Amino acid sequence: MKIFLYILCGLWVLSGTAQAQNARIEGRVLSNNKPLEFATVGLKNTRFGVLTDSSGTFQLTGIPAGRYQFIVSQVGYEAFQKTVTLTPGQIIKLPVVLRESANTLQDVVVTGTMREVSKLESAVPVEIYTPKFFQKNPTPNIYEALQNINGVRPQLNCNVCNTGDIHINGLEGPYTMVLIDGMPIVSSLSTVYGLSGIPNSLVERVEIVKGPASTLYGSEAVAGLINIITKNPAKAPLLTADVFSTTWQELNVDLGVKFRLGKATSLTGLNYFNYQRPFDKNGDGFTDITLQHRISIFNKWQFERKENRQASLAARYYYEDRWGGQTGWTPRFRGGDDLYAESIYTKRVELLGTYQLPVAEKIMFNASFNSHQQDSYYGTTPYLATQRIFFGQLLWDKTLSPTVTLLVGTPMRYTFYDDNTPATRSSDSLNPTNRPDRIFLPGVFVQPEFTFNPQHKLLLGLRYDYNSRHGSILTPRFSYKWSPTKSDIVRFNAGTGYRVVNLFTEDHAALTGAREVIVQEALKPERSWNANVNYTKQLTFGKGFLGIDASVFYTYFTNRILPDYDTDPNKIFFANLNGYSISKGFSLNLDANFTFPLKVVTGITVMDVYKVEPDDNGRDVRTRQVLTERVTGTWSATYTFSKGFSVDYTGNLYGPMRLPVLGPDDPRAKYSPTWSIQNIQLTKRFDNGFEVYGGIKNLLNFTPPANSIARANDPFDKRLTYDQNGQVVRTFENPYGLTFDPNYVFAPNQGIRGFLGVRYTVK
Repeated sequence: MKIFLYILCGLWVLSGTAQAQNARIEGRVLSNNKPLEFATVGLKNTRFGVLTDSSGTFQLTGIPAGRYQFIVSQVGYEAFQKTVTLTPGQIIKLPVVLRESANTLQDVVVTGTMREVSKLESAVPVEIYTPKFFQKNPTPNIYEALQNINGVRPQLNCNVCNTGDIHINGLEGPYTMVLIDGMPIVSSLSTVYGLSGIPNSLVERVEIVKGPASTLYGSEAVAGLINIITKNPAKAPLLTADVFSTTWQELNVDLGVKFRLGKATSLTGLNYFNYQRPFDKNGDGFTDITLQHRISIFNKWQFERKENRQASLAARYYYEDRWGGQTGWTPRFRGGDDLYAESIYTKRVELLGTYQLPVAEKIMFNASFNSHQQDSYYGTTPYLATQRIFFGQLLWDKTLSPTVTLLVGTPMRYTFYDDNTPATRSSDSLNPTNRPDRIFLPGVFVQPEFTFNPQHKLLLGLRYDYNSRHGSILTPRFSYKWSPTKSDIVRFNAGTGYRVVNLFTEDHAALTGAREVIVQEALKPERSWNANVNYTKQLTFGKGFLGIDASVFYTYFTNRILPDYDTDPNKIFFANLNGYSISKGFSLNLDANFTFPLKVVTGITVMDVYKVEPDDNGRDVRTRQVLTERVTGTWSATYTFSKGFSVDYTGNLYGPMRLPVLGPDDPRAKYSPTWSIQNIQLTKRFDNGFEVYGGIKNLLNFTPPANSIARANDPFDKRLTYDQNGQVVRTFENPYGLTFDPNYVFAPNQGIRGFLGVRYTVK
């Protein structure tokens, strides 16, 4: 017993001595002579870090003697860095002044490498968009908010229910992975409807990576990924409110509230959207846009732990009732053939959390779960589906030396999917049974990063996954960053990708009942080889700034699965491509802040997306991909006047697209025109936290042709005549031999409209 007491006393003395030998850094962070709250203060590549309090003060304690890189950062400000050398027991006082940043190059990003690093230092090009950018053109959801980002396009896939996905550099929505706080939340079934209800009031920033990301994030991250990073509750305002309405009688409400409970801080957000006016301005008898009733509740908790170890937990519930169709439709017609509509009820639950293990090494455990239920009718065709995804991942972030870091991850993903289609039905025609999809996807990845000197950095990656259906999958990655000068950066990225497809969750045309779906073979996973070169340059002139960001990209696909709309106007054929597919192009972004109060962000992307496959004579035939523009351009210009007034002019422009017509005799145009959506907004900001804004959307009043829906007067094909082979016969009433088809869509049917809103923030 005495020996035990002696050991305890000895350990207590040694602990006290060690604490006495540790150093301390304290100080205050200011900006424009005012304290800066919630700035991040820390020592690079260590566990030492804190947030400044309401007076801007901070204190880092228990630091062993040594040489460190001291960093202070805050979104919207230029980062402060200083090398400090600490001796045992030393106390250093460091006053810090942060300057507002004219650009985002110093902002911290995490998406490209899964490690916190400044955008300037990242070997992977990452684009950052904050709520201020999206407020230049207010939208009721993240899906629509992405329309002013160059190279990223929300694509509508149906004239009736307004399903949509997100294209990156011409590649279709299923190739884009959407993350919330770095975890795969929106995918497969939820890609169609799950993007609508993420409360804008809880978004801290959106990070976008264009190009290969399958090494870190796995399946679906082929074209790139969109990481929606929610606010840290400790940094969030006490209250945010944003309410706006339009002359089409749309109403959107975003609310955010923060409160503290013990050592935990909670942030709760609510998004409510309501639109119940069935407009039919093009006179085709169908609603121009879907009627929606949507609510989404999000709650995030941040927990205080010893040594500033991270721990957070978040949950979201989402419900939506939407329908589009013939204007006289009511729910009593649901599933019948009296009036046509596409009615979708969606229920969705999400859980996600992060926990830093209490060990000496920096090891994080990330986990998420989501359950998505869809109860829908497309005319008389029911589609009932359930999808549940469990995701867990251990991340070990290790600094091996001042120039070498290592990231090791062990992800595990389980997907359950069930619906009422042949996709989950046994192939035994005599004894058909339901067979839900269950896929296990464990894996491991390794990512070392080498900093040879300030000019050269190399990032390597290798991922191994085992798919319970398709077996082993290997995806390597290579990234190189060269900085010949402080204002010039060249990045080269290359890698491979793979994707397992589920037709009925990704291709809306397979659900409408307008065409028969034929799967011609057992589908193999798609594979891709991606490469891109990115160049950025900073130019300063007085207090002005010009940022240049240019990229060349190239993607080569094998086994690509593309719907064949051309062979038979009444059918859609699915098979692995007997050839290859190419997506290539060039993009340029310009970010300018002038010496007078004008800020302009603009971009252009030129691309060529096509497939090559042999014809019956063995000759290669090149075909352009449908619903993919040749040229896209975006812009956002903000001029700030005195007394809190500012004006925003935003817009986009899209070049011609090949459209999915019903055969060569279809009278609808085979290619879309070049079209543009432009918006203007005036904002007045008050000192008490209020903002009032209003403006006009779609200034040019552009809408697609009125005959976009083929045979809108006969949506159940009751008046068609067929020959003995099942082909539609031309008649006086149907001179072109068409069937009902709502999939000919390239732009929203919503024309010019006004909007008015108010924001309120309590910090």
